[in-house]
Amino acid sequence: MKWEQVREQYPEQWVLVEAISAYSKNSIRYLDELSVISNFPESTFAWKEYKKLHLADPSREYYIFHTDHKTIEVKEQKFIGVR
Repeated sequence: MKWEQVREQYPEQWVLVEAISAYSKNSIRYLDELSVISNFPESTFAWKEYKKLHLADPSREYYIFHTDHKTIEVKEQKFIGVR
């Protein structure tokens, strides 16, 4: 699903999505195809679900957005520290 379709289907809501197709350019992650996992009236509920899913499978690309945003892009940050 494209972001425009997500916005139409879930107006004025928080959505937890998984990136199906994405690419990086100049430290920005562009999400082409998304799969909506769930929608929420408040961001706190979305974060709780995100944390649960991310702990279960950290290799998958999950994001939380509000559908009021016309476009989405994610700034990539390099991890500096000890794992």
